Amino acid sequence: MLSNKKFVISLLALGACLPPLHAEEVDTLKKISTSKTIAIGHRESAMPFSYFNEQQEVIGYSQDLLQKIVDAIQTELKLPELTVQKKLVTAQNRIPLILNGEISIECGVTTNNSKRREQVDFSNTFFIASIRMLVKKGSSIKEVSNLVGKNVATTQGTTSEQLLNERNIGKDGNQQMRLILAKEHGQSFLNLEQGKAVAFVMDDVLLASERAKAKKPDAWEIVGPPLSQEAYGCILPKGDKRFKQVVDNALEKLMVSGEIATLYKKWFESPIPPKNVNLNYPMSEDMKVLFSHPNDKSFD
Repeated sequence: MLSNKKFVISLLALGACLPPLHAEEVDTLKKISTSKTIAIGHRESAMPFSYFNEQQEVIGYSQDLLQKIVDAIQTELKLPELTVQKKLVTAQNRIPLILNGEISIECGVTTNNSKRREQVDFSNTFFIASIRMLVKKGSSIKEVSNLVGKNVATTQGTTSEQLLNERNIGKDGNQQMRLILAKEHGQSFLNLEQGKAVAFVMDDVLLASERAKAKKPDAWEIVGPPLSQEAYGCILPKGDKRFKQVVDNALEKLMVSGEIATLYKKWFESPIPPKNVNLNYPMSEDMKVLFSHPNDKSFD
C-alpha cells in the first residue's frame, strides 16, 4: 500500500500526464444546434444601445447588431428555425451569466478590457466611447480634479466605477470623492438630477442619452477631457474560437458593406423611441477608422 505522501505524488504525476481542460473545449454552436435555442443578454435602459420601448420590446443599436449575429448563427448551423431567449442583464451580472452558461452572448455597452478578458472573450468592437462628466449647465465642475470632496454619481459594475475608485485615494490615503452608485444609468442620472451628486461620470454617449431623455435637456452639459477611451464589444464564452469567428464575421460584414453606418445614423443621428429624441451624436473619426479596419482591440 502506498504511503499518503507517495499517493499524493502519484496523483500529481498522473495529473501531469492528463491533457488539461482548456476553455477552447467550450462549443457554443453545438449547444445552440442541439437545443435550437440561443439565449442572449440585453440591458434595460442603455439607450440607444439596448433598452425597452413603450411596448416593453428590446430595441437599440446593439440589438440590431445582435439580430444580424443571430441570423448569421442560424445560417452557419443551417437551422430552419432558431428560438431566441432574451434575458435581462445588469452591469453586475452580465459576465457571470456568460460564465455559468445562462446566456451565450451579450451585446450592450460592455467595455473590452484586459481584466474582463481573463474571464470572457470579446467580439470585434462596434462602438468607441470616452468617459466624461455630465453636470448642471453653468456648474463649476469642469474636470475630475473639481470633484474632490464632492458626491459623484456613477453606475455599479462599470469601467467608470473602476476608474473613479482608482483615482479616489489621495496622497493622505483618504477618499477624495463620495461615490453614489446605482444599478442602472437612469438611476445614476436621477441621483444627479435630484442633487444627490454634482456630476455623473460615465461614457459620453450614455451621458448624451440620459440628457436627451431629461425633462430639461438644455439644463445639462457634458464636460471635461476624456478620462479614458472605451471599446464596446459583445461578450462571449472564453476560448470558443469557432463561435467568436461567426460573430466577428457577421459584424465585419456589416462594417465593410456600409450597413452599419446606416444603423448608426438610425440610432445616433435620428429621432428614436420612446420620445423621438435625437442624440445628434455624429460618428467620430475613430469610429470611421474602426469600421474600415474591424478589430477586437481594447484601449488598456
